[in-house]
Amino acid sequence: MGVKALSLIQIVLLLCSVVHSWPGTVNKTGNICTVIPSVDRSDDAPTIISAFEQCGQNGSVMFINETYHVESVMQTTGLNNVTVHLYGTLLWGTDTEYWRSHSLQLGYQNQTTAWIFGGNNITFMGHGYGTFDGNGQIWYDLAQNVSNLPGRPIALTIANTTNSVFSGIRFVQSQFWSTAITHSENLLLEDIYVNSTSTSTWSTINTDGTDTFYSNNLTFRRWSVTNGDDSIAPKANSSNLLIQDSTFYGGNGVAIGSIGQYLNDFEFIENVTAERITCYDCQYLGYVKTWTGIQQGYPPNGGGGGLGYAKNIVFRDFVSINTWNAIAQITQCTSYVGATGGCDTSKFQISNITWGPGVGNT
Repeated sequence: MGVKALSLIQIVLLLCSVVHSWPGTVNKTGNICTVIPSVDRSDDAPTIISAFEQCGQNGSVMFINETYHVESVMQTTGLNNVTVHLYGTLLWGTDTEYWRSHSLQLGYQNQTTAWIFGGNNITFMGHGYGTFDGNGQIWYDLAQNVSNLPGRPIALTIANTTNSVFSGIRFVQSQFWSTAITHSENLLLEDIYVNSTSTSTWSTINTDGTDTFYSNNLTFRRWSVTNGDDSIAPKANSSNLLIQDSTFYGGNGVAIGSIGQYLNDFEFIENVTAERITCYDCQYLGYVKTWTGIQQGYPPNGGGGGLGYAKNIVFRDFVSINTWNAIAQITQCTSYVGATGGCDTSKFQISNITWGPGVGNT
């Protein structure tokens, strides 16, 4: 009896150990891939990548309402005619040394990213509660208010993407910028929620809502951004952007730039309209910022002296509550040592910037 009882216990323990070591899986039915997270909280990134490999062409990828642990970088590009349903939470790991040494290059400045995602005719839906959780507090404490700490990863970079829609996604406690958009065209990003706040003495510097590069015809509609930096920031070679019906808390509002960082490189920002925006406790309402013309080194990331232009920028129908610096601002003083001089040296041209009607402080 005792031997039989012991054997039964051993069997139960063995089964439990097997269950708790199960990795994530992909359940594929037709052209629909459902991502099942690991039971033991091990890295779900390989399973997520596999789902896009299997259903990334004329298919669907579904994340159930569970937590997925992302412990390694992901690149899922070249997708076509794909629908993504994010019902759960993607929770990024806290091994900062791994992320700082393995995050993928954005291809501009020294910025890196945790996930490069892209393709054509993508519909990515968070349904109002699908969440990217960057575990950001560990990054805010690590950076200790140092701007652009190398290796802090952008949560999601949308790259080489066309004719696509991203809607109803939540980004909380982002590691760095919540999103970046690069080399993309004809995108709609709507009903996006961003909230990065610190519970320590260290700020959430560089937790931009989104930054854009080398992209055209982008619409941002109904964004809610709570953060410690730019809410939405068009940067190098961004054109035909529309930002509408959004609410920003505690950040820098709509920031055109910074730009002109690379010596003698020609870049531009043009045809940007931001309208019907409400800002609470923002530093600025809408502002334009370029680097100085004085080259300050810091290779390979440049230090000013860039060429190009920003033109046809419109800020209108803004409501700003408790703005604490300036309603409207143009500065050409950006440098690695802050806005401390050389403001009249910039080679970057600015023209046709409009604030109003309806831009004011309450």
